[in-house]
Amino acid sequence: MRARQLSIPGALVFTAPVYSDPRGTFTSPFLASAFAEAAGHPLFAPAQISHSRSRRGVVRGVHYTATPPGMAKLVHCPQGRALDFIVDLRTGSPAFGRWESVELDPASGRSAYLPVGVGHLFVALEDDTVMSYFLSREYVAENERAVAPFDPDLGLEIPPGHTQISERDRVAPSLGEAARLGALPDYRECLVLEQSLHAGEGGRVR
Repeated sequence: MRARQLSIPGALVFTAPVYSDPRGTFTSPFLASAFAEAAGHPLFAPAQISHSRSRRGVVRGVHYTATPPGMAKLVHCPQGRALDFIVDLRTGSPAFGRWESVELDPASGRSAYLPVGVGHLFVALEDDTVMSYFLSREYVAENERAVAPFDPDLGLEIPPGHTQISERDRVAPSLGEAARLGALPDYRECLVLEQSLHAGEGGRVR
């Protein structure tokens, strides 16, 4: 498995080998040893594993979790094809407001790790695109936040024609508005939470 550190501190993209034979394919999107070597710490023990299924043209995000408590996640795409965006929303981060994108699909063997405080958006490039999420905390609706996906100041390069978003995402504040409201994660606090995440009881943030 190959690992690549993104320009966003703590964010990683992994590429696993995909084995094919007449029956189909086999891959392992996560290996603890590869993750620990690349990240410098072991992955959290997932508190929740979730899947979403989307039609072509659907945009989900930019989503993040209020910090504290914060949430880290590992995402991959076992079916269909998605353009995945990793967005640094942590005020005080040297990469604040920066984003990177990576295409995820079964053939690529790629997965992405988003540390605490980093925002996530993906675009479904095909019908029946499935995204799998390994989450460090159980989902609590009251803790979930969003930034407008089409905020011109973020400038996410979302492919033309991909505009199906939820009402929640449609009315989400811009990055600047969220910052003025004090709604964005603090970089230093996120680093502390990230450390406690991997050292905490059962892999959960204390």
